[in-house]
Amino acid sequence: MDNLRKGFPVLEQYTYLNTAASGLLPEKVWEFRQDHDMDFLIEASLLKEKMGEVLTGVRESVGDFFHCAPNRVALIPNFSYGFNSVLESLDKPTKALLIKNDYPSINWPVESRDFEVVYAEMDETFETNIIEEIEKEKPYFFAFSIVQYINGVKLSVDFLKKLKEQFPDLILIADGTQYFGTEEFNFDESGIDIAISSCYKWMNAGYGNGFMLFNESVQGKLSPKHLGFGSLQGKYKAHEGNFIGKFEPGHYDTLNFGSLKVAIELINKIGMRTIQDKIEVLKKIARDRFAEAGLLEDWTLGRDDFSPLFNIKGDENLFNQLRSEGIITSQRGDGIRVSMHYFNSEKDLNHLFRILKI
Repeated sequence: MDNLRKGFPVLEQYTYLNTAASGLLPEKVWEFRQDHDMDFLIEASLLKEKMGEVLTGVRESVGDFFHCAPNRVALIPNFSYGFNSVLESLDKPTKALLIKNDYPSINWPVESRDFEVVYAEMDETFETNIIEEIEKEKPYFFAFSIVQYINGVKLSVDFLKKLKEQFPDLILIADGTQYFGTEEFNFDESGIDIAISSCYKWMNAGYGNGFMLFNESVQGKLSPKHLGFGSLQGKYKAHEGNFIGKFEPGHYDTLNFGSLKVAIELINKIGMRTIQDKIEVLKKIARDRFAEAGLLEDWTLGRDDFSPLFNIKGDENLFNQLRSEGIITSQRGDGIRVSMHYFNSEKDLNHLFRILKI
C-alpha cells in the first residue's frame, strides 16, 4: 500500500496527520494546474470560451461520483458561499435546529439571521438528543456537519436516512467537508436534502472549489435569488429561472474547478473502496491506542461508526513538540486534532505513538 503515498512530496518531509485542516495537493492535480495556466497564458480568451464545456464535465464528474444527477449539482467556490446562498433562499422567519458547538461556518450564518434557533447537545446520547429536539421543537430545517470538526464524532448515513424517514418534511442540510472523500457515499440514498462541501480537505482538490447536491423534492422549498451571466452558461442551465444556475451567478475559475475533476479522477483510479479500507485500518489502530492511553473523551468510545479524525488530550507544549518532530497536527478545542488519510501509513502512526509515549 506504500504506492498510495506516491505523488505527495510533502510526505517525504513530514508525518502529515492534518488532512482535517488542509488536504494535500496531489502531483496529478498540480500538473493539471501547471498545464492549465500555460494554456491560459498562450490562449487567453480562447481557453475561457470553453468554460461552459469544462464546468459541465466537472458537474457530471461530481454527480457521477456522489450518485446525484448532474442537473442537481451546483458548483461553488466553498462551503460557506453555498450554505449562505441556501439560507438566503429560505423563507424567514422559521425555526432551525443546530448542533451545539458545531463548525462556526454552519452555526454563525444561521444565528446571524432571523431564524428561531434551537440546539441539540453533542454527548453520549447524541442521536437521541437530535430526535427529541425535532419532536419537541418541530424545526423547518436541520443544518449539521456529518463529521464534527473538533472531535471527529460522526453522524452515520444510516441514522440520517432513518431520520428522514421519521421526519420526511424536515429539510436536512449537511456539511460534508470533513466527510466526503473518506468513504463511499450515495447521495440519492442518503436521506439528505442538501449536501454542501468544500473540497480542499479529504478530496485533495485544492482551494477554491466545492459543490452542492440537491434532492429533487427540496427544490420547490427554496427560492434562490442570485442571478448573473454565469447562471445561464453551459449545459443544465439553459434558461432563466434555472435552479442550479441561481447558485452559479458569475464567471467561474476553470483552474480551480478543473482541479476538482482531476482530483476525482485520481480517487477513481485508486478506488474509493481501497481508500475507505485503508482509512478503516488506520483509524481503528489510532483509536485503540488513543483509548488505551486515556487520550480521548470517554463518551466517544462507545460509538461504532467513527471518522479518521480525533482530538487527543494535549497542550501547546505537546503540540509544539510534535511539530518539532515533523508531525503536523492542529490545535482545536481543548486538545490536539489528529487526522489520517489513505496516503498515511502505520509508520506515521508509530512515529506519533513514540512521541506520545503510548
